[in-house]
Amino acid sequence: MSDNAQSGESASLLAEEILRKIYGDDLKGCPVSLDSIAAIIGRGINQRAPTNELLALYEKVMEAMQLLSAPPPAEKIADPKELQLLLSERLDSIHALITKTMTTAGLFKMQNGKE
Repeated sequence: MSDNAQSGESASLLAEEILRKIYGDDLKGCPVSLDSIAAIIGRGINQRAPTNELLALYEKVMEAMQLLSAPPPAEKIADPKELQLLLSERLDSIHALITKTMTTAGLFKMQNGKE
């Protein structure tokens, strides 16, 4: 089942539950349709999707940062010049990772009108 289908189904179930709470199990006297309430709830659910994507991106960035910031095994790097080269490469990678992350976060903001 796609995310949109799940969102729509969840929105319908929530709408029905809300209307039943207000109007009772028979929905007697309810002047609005279940679909109109579900559409409002569905929009709210779909607006949260970018947040979930950003959280997934954040987790991946943190995993990469953890790998890049871990000290190299002492037995692998004996020469100070080699260590300096490795650390320089890692710093360059961290800088590139942060730059790409900031660019991606900026795109999310623009897409969601938060800029």
